[in-house]
Amino acid sequence: MAEHERTPLFLSVSKKRNKIEILLKFIMWISTALTFSLIVLIIYYILFNGLPWLSFNFIKNSYSELHPKESGILPMIINTLYVVIITLLIVTPIGVGSTIYLVFYARRVWVTKMVKIASEILSGIPSIIFGLFGYYVFCSGLKLGTSILSGCLTMVLCLLPTVIRTSEEALRTVPKTYFEAASSLGASKLKIILKLILPNALSGIFTGIVLCAARVIGESAALIYTAGMAYSMPRSIFGHVFESGRTLTLHLYQVAKQANSKDAFGLAFAASSVLILVIFVLNFVMDIIQKVSKRNR
Repeated sequence: MAEHERTPLFLSVSKKRNKIEILLKFIMWISTALTFSLIVLIIYYILFNGLPWLSFNFIKNSYSELHPKESGILPMIINTLYVVIITLLIVTPIGVGSTIYLVFYARRVWVTKMVKIASEILSGIPSIIFGLFGYYVFCSGLKLGTSILSGCLTMVLCLLPTVIRTSEEALRTVPKTYFEAASSLGASKLKIILKLILPNALSGIFTGIVLCAARVIGESAALIYTAGMAYSMPRSIFGHVFESGRTLTLHLYQVAKQANSKDAFGLAFAASSVLILVIFVLNFVMDIIQKVSKRNR
């Protein structure tokens, strides 16, 4: 009788669980569909308004405030590439190196805790505050002026918490048995990290780098005070680092802010379309690099 009485109770509990699972799946499907629809809608709206203004001359010409219809965005594309490349070249070794020290070399627990707390606080600070800090420290204090280098150094401060967090997660996903097995064979700690741990954590590190690159491309508040709003073509490859230069995001902000005609909004949407295409190309290139690194492991 006891087993006979338990059976309906078991069936009722299983039915409740099935209903809850069905409800949760329905909520997840709705959330996914809503997120995907919003992304598609935003991209469609930008491309719908921007593509009619987009042309090859718009991409290859320089910008002119006197003749906005005939001008282009080539200097802004170059400035964006400058900021992205220089920022990543600075922040990646600093962030990954700091993470390696915290994970493998820091002996005191309070050091890692303090660094984690500091990185969490930094990641929560609005980017406009980084812009003001970068202006007073790099532009005024170090006499770099409003330049691409000042903007890159400011973005390094913005992105350092992200690089540290993603690199730490990537390094901790590598099984500890790899380190223990290599240590038992007599390999040094540095050699294990460089030859074994880092190659297996590259996928997660690259993910963090892609996030940082997208953040740099879409940033405006931190760069408006530090990188400046100049739109002239670079006069030299290395000397342009010390010159002022607006990125694509700053350019579309400046153009849309004028809003004195339909042309201003059209040019802003055209710049937004190029910005979206740059982000897609950047993610595609990073994905190829990530796959190549996996094959060469």
